Amino acid sequence: MNWDDPTGTPAPDRLVGPVADREDQAVEAALRPKDLDEFIGQEKVREQLDLVLRAARARGATADHVLLSGAPGLGKTTLSMIIAAEMGAPIRITSGPAIQHAGDLAAILSSLQEGEVLFLDEIHRMSRPAEEMLYMAMEDFRVDVIVGKGPGATAIPLELPPFTLVGATTRAGLLPPPLRDRFGFTGHMEFYEPRELERVVHRSAGLLDVDIDPAGAAEIAGRSRGTPRIANRLLRRVRDYAQVKADGAVTRDIAAAALAVYEVDARGLDRLDRAVLTALLKLFGGGPVGLSTLAVAVGEERETVEEVAEPFLVREGLLARTPRGRVATPAAWAHLGLTPPRSAAGGAGGSAQPDLFGA
Repeated sequence: MNWDDPTGTPAPDRLVGPVADREDQAVEAALRPKDLDEFIGQEKVREQLDLVLRAARARGATADHVLLSGAPGLGKTTLSMIIAAEMGAPIRITSGPAIQHAGDLAAILSSLQEGEVLFLDEIHRMSRPAEEMLYMAMEDFRVDVIVGKGPGATAIPLELPPFTLVGATTRAGLLPPPLRDRFGFTGHMEFYEPRELERVVHRSAGLLDVDIDPAGAAEIAGRSRGTPRIANRLLRRVRDYAQVKADGAVTRDIAAAALAVYEVDARGLDRLDRAVLTALLKLFGGGPVGLSTLAVAVGEERETVEEVAEPFLVREGLLARTPRGRVATPAAWAHLGLTPPRSAAGGAGGSAQPDLFGA
């Protein structure tokens, strides 16, 4: 699954998928940092958020509402828990898809304590009636509860204690402007650099009691697609391999051998990614080729190719989307060790024009 997938459904058996499964959720609870100083990466967001929280504590006030956007697995849920911890407040966690009616939201809001943090994941998937109720709750700390139906219906105003809403979204563009404008702080989570992921791997290895050297951590970090969740998942699979096939210590060679077993290559591509590139290069000469045709060639659904494989391939500069279809870049040919045909020399877009005189 990609971070733009509105369904929230991970692709099955995908080691490099960014969405957390049940095992990830159980392990992440133990690996999550407890405060901003312990949180790795996202330097700008961390610095700005620290100022917001320090100022709120100094005033003795509730922190402003916070909107966090970015791909899955980058730490939005972790930061929400850190916000609650830094403010010394309890946290309540729910998600947009779980709130289908305004009454669902009213029930949650009316039971909040003063200063409590409400974490609303996938806030862009909340129903419109609930969304409109949230406007008043965020701004005025009040909701109107409708009692009765038809002409006899009346609105009863319900005062709410001051609270902090932390909204998380993978698709900030789907949030209506009135909702975005009510957040006092907005932070965008970026993909991690390999050096930051090495620190994540070392920290997680220490908590999981895994013996790992710097080269082994670098090997795992380099294949983690810039996502801490994937880095932690790969670390656990490499740990298993090291315990069964070696003495339990993780070195570069052990990490590389383990991830080869799980079909995650040096650039973080898995079986599906390589199947898409291989079909595009070998069957269609690098493109352009239509999405449906490419999906048939790899034996997958169109949506799987578009929503699961393509986003990372595009971000890595291995594939380009053009009006004429999907096109491989020179980097894709180099990654698979293939020589591009002369017709692909124009690079991404496949726009090389034949010479008018046949030269």
